[in-house]
Amino acid sequence: MSERPRDPRRTGRPASRPGRSARGANSPKSAGSQGRGAGGRAAAARPAPGKGAGKAAGRTKPVGAKAPLPSQGGRLRLARARPRLRLIAFGLTVVMLAFTVRLLQVQAVDASAFADKAAVNRYITVPLAAERGTISSRDGAALATTVDAYDVTADPYLFTSKQTGVSDAPERAAALLAPVLHEDEQELTRKLSRKNTRYVLLARQQTPRTWQQIRELKRKVAAEASEAAASGKADKAGKAGKAGEDAADVLAGVYREKHPKRVYPNRELASAVLGFVNSEGKGGAGVEAMLDKKLAGRNGKITYAQSGGRQVPTAGERERPARAGADVQLTLDRDIQWAAQQAIGEQIEESDADSGYVVVQDTRTGELLAMASAPGFDPNDISRADPAALGNAAAQDVYEPGSTSKLMSMAAVLEEGRATPLTKVTVPNRLKRADRAFADDVDHETWKLTLNGVLAKSSNIGTILATEQLGETQKEANKVLHRYLSEFGIGRPTGLGLPGATSGILERPEKWSASQQYTIPFGQGLSLNAVQAASIYSTIANGGVREVPSLVRGTTGPDGAYTPARKPDSRRVVSEKTARTLARMLESVVSDMEGTGTTAKIPGYRVAGKTGTANRVDPETGRYDGYTSSFAGFAPADKPRVTVYCAVQNPKKGSYFGSDVCGPVYKQVMKFALKSLQIPPTGAKADPLPVSAEKDSRKKKGR
Repeated sequence: MSERPRDPRRTGRPASRPGRSARGANSPKSAGSQGRGAGGRAAAARPAPGKGAGKAAGRTKPVGAKAPLPSQGGRLRLARARPRLRLIAFGLTVVMLAFTVRLLQVQAVDASAFADKAAVNRYITVPLAAERGTISSRDGAALATTVDAYDVTADPYLFTSKQTGVSDAPERAAALLAPVLHEDEQELTRKLSRKNTRYVLLARQQTPRTWQQIRELKRKVAAEASEAAASGKADKAGKAGKAGEDAADVLAGVYREKHPKRVYPNRELASAVLGFVNSEGKGGAGVEAMLDKKLAGRNGKITYAQSGGRQVPTAGERERPARAGADVQLTLDRDIQWAAQQAIGEQIEESDADSGYVVVQDTRTGELLAMASAPGFDPNDISRADPAALGNAAAQDVYEPGSTSKLMSMAAVLEEGRATPLTKVTVPNRLKRADRAFADDVDHETWKLTLNGVLAKSSNIGTILATEQLGETQKEANKVLHRYLSEFGIGRPTGLGLPGATSGILERPEKWSASQQYTIPFGQGLSLNAVQAASIYSTIANGGVREVPSLVRGTTGPDGAYTPARKPDSRRVVSEKTARTLARMLESVVSDMEGTGTTAKIPGYRVAGKTGTANRVDPETGRYDGYTSSFAGFAPADKPRVTVYCAVQNPKKGSYFGSDVCGPVYKQVMKFALKSLQIPPTGAKADPLPVSAEKDSRKKKGR
């Protein structure tokens, strides 16, 4: 008996075709299945009479009982599912292929780019500033040192609305930081609002106290934000209401970087020598610039992971330690430097001069004990300084020295054996040479002087007459004089190595004009700086041996090892005999009543010195305007220890003569140096050399 097919409306599946279902049954063929007409089709839809029908009729079917499932052979054929499965499989394949391609791109093709981007977002590199070395005086007193300070920086990304939950985080942070950093609030807002950068500098070299104030602000703001979040004032989605916005942590992205600050504890003391450090931490002038690499050391850096503006402690860090700079010890004596600076500063103010310099040198070693310039500046705040005063004028300014350079002319004459201190020189009131008539600083009748008297009375005419004896012709005399001037260091580097230091100007004798060959012997027509001028007198004081001036005594490395500076070069310029003779002649300038340097006398000491007054070349116009006043000398004259040189540019009040302007400065500084160095007074006085040939002849006649 064939089973009744299920109602397609109940199964949700299409009904099978009757004919195909009947043929597919396992029961024997019924009588009704042989027909193809309407009756046959109808018979297929109903059970045929027979044995099976009787059994079915004899059974009682429970109410609500389900129809029996068809047998395996009579299962209904459903609609095909393959097209739908194929579509789903194709879609999944495309998605997986896209993921695979993207994965290959991230891990293989663009791996480094994505890694760098991730590192930028996660890692931060902070520079570690090396501690700059200390500059000290010869006795170890600090002249320039370094103290703790911090650059205040920020990560603008951490001030975005996405990170803070508020739209005005830069403005709020700027309002909090401006009073502490003393910076413009709008400028801080602009820096904190920058795009496409994870680093901005807010303020340089702030004190530890300032950073402590910022730390307290950060803690307070962070605590308020945490408290607000814990109490529910800020909603979970990060969209803060008014209470939440008020408590937003807007200082999480503020950091510090150690950036030690250069400090000059003595303010203006030796500022021209020391120089300064610029805003980038580089030496800008003086020793700071000259020895910048030694002093600066080597900066380091540290890289660490950060999240939300804070370091991740467990992520580790990579550090390259900074290497501290070397300490530098100068030859300067702090006390003598102070005395020199005080003296020249007072004289510049009193004489209303443009500038002035004092150089103090150890005659035996060439070491500079003081190098003062006025006006000076405070290297702690160069923004207030006159730009013209930021250099080292004593080593940079070149000028015509005037009569102080007559010492070199006399050295040449004596060393060449052309005269002695007692050689008679007749000095007229005027001397015509080339296209000029030369005169002394005062009108006078014809003088009858010794060569010693020519130097003592600082006669220009007498010096011309003496140097003419250096050669058979003026051309030969010029060559000899040029050689000595060069040996004394004119036209050559000072040897200090200071930035901007000049060599002076000394043309070859072939280039001397008709008038220059007569003015150069008395100090007009050549140029030098104050260090060179002091070195001339130290050469004579040192027995005729020139020690190249030195400023650095030694350095101490980060490991504590001390390295003395290389000994400067030295060379003999004149014989010891000539040097001793010149020293006695210089004594006459100070001790003889007819000498021009009597203002430099120091009770108890034999003093050797020479005055100078020269026409000054205005650096702006290139024309002569005003005067250069100077004084140079050493003491004690019999056993020289200290050389002092002073020069004042363009004194406009009172006298302009070197004896009046610089003589008192020389005396003040020399007295202090002799006392500070504990140099004992001179024992016996020297026999004076005659100044006037007439007086000398009368003394001889009377004997």
